[in-house]
Amino acid sequence: MNRKLLLILFIYTIVVIIAGQLIITHISKIYDREEAVRQEAEENPVKLNEVKQLIADGKSDEAIETLDEIIESYDDAEDTKSRVVLLTWIFVIINILSVVIILVYINIRILKPFEDMKEYASKISAGDLDSTLKMDRGNYFGAFTWAFDNMRREIVKSRRAEKEAIENNKTVIATLSHDIKTPMASIRAYAEAFEANMDTTPEKRQKYLSIMMQKCDEVSKLTNDLFLHSISEMDRLEVSSDKLDLVEFLEKDVRELFVDDTEYSINLPENVGKVYINADRGRLLQIIENMKSNSEKYAKTPVEIKLEVNTVNGSNVEETSDISSDDKDYDIRLHFMDFGPGIPDEEIPFITGKFYRGKNVGNENGSGLGLYIVKELIDRMGAKLLILNSDPGLDMVMDFKRV
Repeated sequence: MNRKLLLILFIYTIVVIIAGQLIITHISKIYDREEAVRQEAEENPVKLNEVKQLIADGKSDEAIETLDEIIESYDDAEDTKSRVVLLTWIFVIINILSVVIILVYINIRILKPFEDMKEYASKISAGDLDSTLKMDRGNYFGAFTWAFDNMRREIVKSRRAEKEAIENNKTVIATLSHDIKTPMASIRAYAEAFEANMDTTPEKRQKYLSIMMQKCDEVSKLTNDLFLHSISEMDRLEVSSDKLDLVEFLEKDVRELFVDDTEYSINLPENVGKVYINADRGRLLQIIENMKSNSEKYAKTPVEIKLEVNTVNGSNVEETSDISSDDKDYDIRLHFMDFGPGIPDEEIPFITGKFYRGKNVGNENGSGLGLYIVKELIDRMGAKLLILNSDPGLDMVMDFKRV
């Protein structure tokens, strides 16, 4: 039971006990007085005879005093009955007032806020996100009201951000589509030059080929950017499941992503040999590219890529204790770590959501799709993604099954 209700119940009980005790004490005194009056009443016939005798003896003053005593005893008896009735009504009124006060308190502090919450929830469910709810953190729904209204503000903020992201994506797509035309025009021009046999010397031929390859690379980059900004339904992507040597993939494909050796380090277990997983080479490289892009944009530090392998089928690979015993289905762990500020812990559950951007993105441009794509592709490959804050930096952990 709520502490405030317990306090109210305790105070009410104390008040009733004190009032009852006072009434019982007073009634006991009244009954004592009644007993005295009764005894006096039993003596009244004797006193009446005494009055008659005093009158007969001519002692009228003494007779009047005796009569006054008799009358006073009867008045005391009537007064006693009145007091009993009055105290009974006082006790009843105290209880009624206590119940009324409790009911008013419950209505103001519990029922009314609950009705307001019901009405507010109906407005939210109807799509009215502009209505606000007056908050009183002192009532029983205060914290809940605050949380509910905060959720409304977050929904509004998220919808606004999503709308802005969609508009930004449209702008980016239009820009990229326009930018693609320029290298394509160059490629066509040099292709026409080949067709017209204008490559009359080896130097010209090599020049034409180099420029065409350069323009092809530009188109490839632009189309990749176009894909990242236009994607909306991840289930349309084709993800294969091929046997892939993860060590060879890291040593060859991943190293080619980095221009300067100071930008990264790849740590492999000693005597690791070949480590096979079922994965899509192209999609896995796309995952690493997205992680690299995020790291360059937000962490701005070198990255460390670390492979951990558990012993399987008597392999001589040293077992690592970093892979949790709860993840028995996964025995390959690939870390992608930077050394930047990381992500606030409260945002980690949402960071892989579509169009979600954290509070610490600063002025960096982005659509909130990078980690969403990473999560979707890893899930499609039957692996698992963990995002952990390290000290310092962020650790993107990918767990795979060994084959």
